Amino acid sequence: MARTALLNVMVNAVRKVARSLVRDFGEVENLQIARKGPQDFVTSSDLRIEANLIELLQEARPGYGILAEEAGETIGTDKTHRWIIDPIDGTTNFMHANPQFCISLALERDGIIHAAVVYNPITDELFEAEHNRGSFLNDHKLHLSGRNNIADCLIASGQGEFQVDAASYYRRLSRAQNRSHGVRISGSSVLDLAYLAAGRLDCFWDNGLKAWDMAAGILLIKEAGGQVCDLDGGEFDLSSGRIAATNTTLMPAFIELLKI
Repeated sequence: MARTALLNVMVNAVRKVARSLVRDFGEVENLQIARKGPQDFVTSSDLRIEANLIELLQEARPGYGILAEEAGETIGTDKTHRWIIDPIDGTTNFMHANPQFCISLALERDGIIHAAVVYNPITDELFEAEHNRGSFLNDHKLHLSGRNNIADCLIASGQGEFQVDAASYYRRLSRAQNRSHGVRISGSSVLDLAYLAAGRLDCFWDNGLKAWDMAAGILLIKEAGGQVCDLDGGEFDLSSGRIAATNTTLMPAFIELLKI
């Protein structure tokens, strides 16, 4: 695929910072780890990857705002653009040498996600999308699965809702498991959304996510022909933390399944 100048900036930055992440992955027992909250950790790799990525992006696009998981928000002189960064989505997996994690980078333009890159440096899978230009995995165009029956679907969820409302989470989890082909909880919501865009999963839901847990993934899904909603089927709001995603045919049945 022919990349725009913007996507070249994003892909080059992500690939460059990923080199040290691969080295860290082979030496996870030596990482410095701090606890941010219950079941919420940050490694020295998170901090370094994020700082290096911010530096590269600021060099390429001075003035853009930044919303990053570890550094928080920086208001730029350019009020129309904002980078949304998760240096390691799936930090717990990374800490346990489980290769299910990624670097996630999205660009928001005038409040709309315009471009996205999701990269798993261990599997060397690079997902990318740009508004009205499609979604791709290692240069191959992506499409959601064409399944139209929940019973045939592989459904994924994160565990954000467990922290928000454990009772609701378990009710939805039980219904999804009983009515579908199965449920998977990978520990990386961004990768789950990317896998949905690639047809490896059929549906995804969660509640309590942060913007950086979803931003890149929702553009991948939309550009692959999918739909993203609130958990009750209403309009998706990146700041709400609530998400239901699948193909357009399945969405009504999926929203019905998620009702509690």
